[in-house]
Amino acid sequence: MASIGSFSFPTNGFGAVVFDCDGTLVDSMPAHFEAWCEALALYGAGGIFKEDVFLAMGGRPTRDIVVEINDEYDLHLDPEAVAFAKREAFLKRLSSITLIDEVAEFAQSLRGKVPMAIASGGSRMVIEKTLAVVGISDWFDEVVTADDVAEGKPAPDVFLKAAKLLGVDPEQCLALDDAPAGIVAARRAGMQVIAVPSPLASPAL
Repeated sequence: MASIGSFSFPTNGFGAVVFDCDGTLVDSMPAHFEAWCEALALYGAGGIFKEDVFLAMGGRPTRDIVVEINDEYDLHLDPEAVAFAKREAFLKRLSSITLIDEVAEFAQSLRGKVPMAIASGGSRMVIEKTLAVVGISDWFDEVVTADDVAEGKPAPDVFLKAAKLLGVDPEQCLALDDAPAGIVAARRAGMQVIAVPSPLASPAL
């Protein structure tokens, strides 16, 4: 195990590494939460999405979360419209996003040594813009998003597709994710999983 900051990462025993993006590699969850609040308020549902519920749903595709909000609060929000508004609200906040240093240092230490991929519940456009704004677009051999699979997290699809594109069996992959849905998805894919602790993803102010 190698320690970076206060968190330990394995140094061997895997043939590829698959990273979640939001909350794992980049500190973007506050911006995502603000974007959710703005989008829901735009459609008359302001104030219903509490931060602890938002964090528990982390990693899941936006449309799936809107469907669950509809069920939970007996609403009739249009998942496509809310998802579009949320995406636009998030893109306005891209400049506030930073790397999570400990995880980024681990990824940087593996460049050129093992294949690496992103497996995200976000949309391709948003993830590519996020990776670009923090300067790590060229670190990864593959990027898999919710746009590329039939089912988003907690289904294992994004992790299984990432492993397939990397040409490495899922059982030989190490996955890093911070959100419950992502951790479940990686385990369902058969990968070794590191649950990135929330203090790394959300440092105290």
